[in-house]
Amino acid sequence: MCVTRNKGVNYEKFIEHFQGKTRKFERHSFVLAVFMFLGSVFCCFCDEVAMVSVPLGFEISGFDRSRTWVSQNGVFAFGFLESCSKEDEVDSFVVGIRYNLGDNETVNVPVWSVGGGLRVSMNSTMRLSMDGRLILLDNPSGVIVWSSDTSSLGIRKASLLNNGNLVLVGIEDNVLWQSFNSPTSTLLPGQSLHFPQTLRAPSKKSTSSYYSFVIRHSGELALVWENNVTYWSNHVNLLRSVKEAILDGNGLLGLIDTSNKTVWSISSKDFDEPSPTLRRLKMDSDGNLRIYSWNHVLHEWKVGWQAVENQCDVFGSCGLYSLCGLNSSGAVCDCLYQDSVNWGTGLSTVDSGSSGCKKMVDLGNCKMNTSMMVMRQTFLYGLYPPQDVDIMLSEKACKEYCSNDTSCIAATSKNDGSGICTIKRTSFISGYGNPTVSATSFLKVCLVPQAVSARGANPHVTVKPIPTPRGVDSKNFTAVIALIVLVTASGFVAIEMFVFWFMYRKRKMKAHIRIPFGKDAQMNAHYNSLIRLSFEEIKEITSDFANKLGPSVYKGALPNKTTVIVKALNDVTSDEKDFRVAVSTLGRMHHRNLVLLKGFCFEANNRFLMYEYVQNGSLDKWLLNMEPDHNEGTWQQRLDIALGVARALAYLHSECQICVAHGNLKLENVLLDENFIPKLTDFGLGSLFKEEATSSSVSPSERDIYMFGEMLLQIVTCKRDMLSDNLNLLVEKTNEELNSEDSIISEEVERVVRIALWCMQNQTFLRPSIGEVVKVLEAYYSQGVSSMSLE
Repeated sequence: MCVTRNKGVNYEKFIEHFQGKTRKFERHSFVLAVFMFLGSVFCCFCDEVAMVSVPLGFEISGFDRSRTWVSQNGVFAFGFLESCSKEDEVDSFVVGIRYNLGDNETVNVPVWSVGGGLRVSMNSTMRLSMDGRLILLDNPSGVIVWSSDTSSLGIRKASLLNNGNLVLVGIEDNVLWQSFNSPTSTLLPGQSLHFPQTLRAPSKKSTSSYYSFVIRHSGELALVWENNVTYWSNHVNLLRSVKEAILDGNGLLGLIDTSNKTVWSISSKDFDEPSPTLRRLKMDSDGNLRIYSWNHVLHEWKVGWQAVENQCDVFGSCGLYSLCGLNSSGAVCDCLYQDSVNWGTGLSTVDSGSSGCKKMVDLGNCKMNTSMMVMRQTFLYGLYPPQDVDIMLSEKACKEYCSNDTSCIAATSKNDGSGICTIKRTSFISGYGNPTVSATSFLKVCLVPQAVSARGANPHVTVKPIPTPRGVDSKNFTAVIALIVLVTASGFVAIEMFVFWFMYRKRKMKAHIRIPFGKDAQMNAHYNSLIRLSFEEIKEITSDFANKLGPSVYKGALPNKTTVIVKALNDVTSDEKDFRVAVSTLGRMHHRNLVLLKGFCFEANNRFLMYEYVQNGSLDKWLLNMEPDHNEGTWQQRLDIALGVARALAYLHSECQICVAHGNLKLENVLLDENFIPKLTDFGLGSLFKEEATSSSVSPSERDIYMFGEMLLQIVTCKRDMLSDNLNLLVEKTNEELNSEDSIISEEVERVVRIALWCMQNQTFLRPSIGEVVKVLEAYYSQGVSSMSLE
C-alpha cells in the first residue's frame, strides 16, 4: 500500500480508522478526531492538495487485489474491485476508485471505474507505462483493453488526490489528464458534469445499464431510460447558457452558467450542517439519482436527497411482467399475475427482469380463447419498445377494443376524466399500482389451459369450463391437453429464449460501441488500436454519407478532424465472430505500401471498415489521365509504383502469419499519398471474410500474380486495355509513346513487359511467385540494366 504524509499533520490514526483497523476511542475524542481529519481534508480542497504519487512503471495486478493505492488522507483507494455480477462470469472485476472507509463493502462504494465499468479477468494488470499512458492489460496476450492515450504529453507520475480525483501530472506538476473529466456513475464534491457527459447507472448483468442522468444542451437535467423515456427533469426555463452542473462539499447540486452564477440548485437535507461530512451524487442501479452523506457515528451512508420520491415513478422500476406498489416500508414489486409457472410440464418460462416474474404462454396459441384480466387502480406501459398508442375511448370500450384487436396485449383506461385509452401492442409490459392511481388496466390472458390459475389470480375474471368431447375418455383427454401444453410451451420457450438472446446481444453490442466517441484514446490520430463504431457514429463521421468517392466508399472526418475513408461491406454475410477475427487480422497488418485499417462497424445489417485517407487518390486517375508527352518524365515514378505494389503483395502472401490474397488487384485499389508512394487497399476482403469463390482450380494467390501482370502492362502503357499484338510490337509502341531514344529506358520497358507476361502465363505453375517478381524489380535499381532470359 502506497501512502505519503504531509509534514506537520498526523494522519496515522485517521488512516488506520478508515482502513478498518480496530482502535477504541471514547465517544467525544472520536468525534473530535473525525472533525480534525475532515477539517484537514476540506482544507486541502481549498489549499494545495496533498497527494500520493506513483512513478512511471507502477502497476497493480488482479492476482493481488489486496494491494491498493490509497490517497494521502486515506479516504480513497485505487485498484481491482469486484463487479456486481458474480454468477459464473470470468470477467468479474472492474478497476477503479472506491472509498476506503472500512472493511465493509457497503461503505467502500466505487466512485469511478476504468472504461465506464469495463470488466476484466483476474489475469489483468493496471500499469502506468513508461511512455506516460495509464493502461489496462489483458495478460498474457498483452492486449490493451483501455488506455488514457497520454503517451505524447510528457507524463511523469500519477497521483490519487484527497478529493478522489486520479490525475496524470507533467514535468511542472500540471495536470494533463484526470478521472474527473470522465465521470461514470458518481459525482464527487468539486466534480462537474458538462454536456454531453452522463452518469450511467451500474448494472448487475452488463457493463452498462438502462438508466442515465444527463445534462442536455439546453442545460436541463434529466433522468432517462435507454435514451427513449424521460421520467424526471428539473423543469426549468433557462434564459442563460448553462456551463456545467456541479456538486459542492455542502451537499448542493447546482447549475452554473457561463458567468459562474448558480441558476438552479437543490440541496441535501443535511445541507451546510456545522459538522463537515463526505458526500457524493450517485446514479443508482434502480434508476434513481441520490445525494449520499457519510454518517460518522453510525459508520454508514445516508440518503440526503433523491430525485424521484416515489420509486414506482421510475420507468420500468420493477422490470418485465411486474407491478410496482407501495407499503409501509416503501416500494415493493409483484408479478402481473400469480400463475407464472407452466402447468405440469416441468418447463420454466423465460426469466425476465430483477423481479423474477415469468411471461405466460404466447397469446398466438389461444387467439380464439382469451379473456381480459381486470386490474383496478393500476397503470401498465410497454418497455420494448416504450411506445404506447393513446385513443379516446370509455373504460368499457377500451376493454372491448383490446379484446377484439389481436395485436393488443394490454390496455389502460384513465379514470381522470380525460377519456384516454392506452393500447399496448408489445408483450414486454411493466406497470405500477396503488390506491391513488386513477386508472384501470386490462391484461389479455389465455383461457386454456390456464383457466383455474386465472380464476385464482383474479376473482373478477369469468372463466369458461373446458368441455370434454363426447365419447372421449377423460384420462385420454387430459393427456391430449398435456401434450398440447407441452408442445406449445416448448415452442414458446424456444422463441422467447431467442428473443432475449437477441436483445442481450444487441445491448452488449451497444455497450461496446459507446466507447469510441466518448474516449480521447480512441480519437487520437496516432492511436493504433482498432476503433469499434456504431452505425450512428458512421453516419456522423460521413455526414450521413454525403461525400461519396466510389461504389460503397465515402469520405469522412473524425471528431479530431482526422480525415478517413469508410467502406460499406454490402456483400459480407459473416457472423460477428468471423467478422471480428477477420478485422483483427487486417488490423495487425502494417506495411509502408498498405492502407492502414483504423476501425470497423458491425451491427445487424450494417458492416463497415474505416481506413486512413490517402491524399492523391487512386492510381487509375493519375495514370490514365496522363498526357502522352509526359510519359517519359514519369517513367521512374511508374517503376517505383510497380515495385511498391509488388512489395505490398509479397508482404500479404509471405510475411503475414497466414497467406492473405488481395483478391481484387486493380488500378482503383492502388492509392497514392502526397509523395506518390503507392498503398494497396481492399486487400483480404474476399479471403478473410469467406466471400471468395472456391469453384476455380486457380488459387487466390495465383490470381493475384496474374492481376499484377495486367497491372504492370497498364503501368507501362498508361492504358487500361492492353495491346493484343506480340511482344515486339508492344515494346515498340510503348517506346514511341515515351519518345525515348535512351537505350537503357527501352531495355527497362522491354524487361518490365516480359515480367508482366511472365506473370500472365496460362499455366499457373509457370508463373513466378511475387517474391521472385520483387527480387527481379529490385535488381534493376541495384545493378542497372542487366540481361535476363525468361525462356
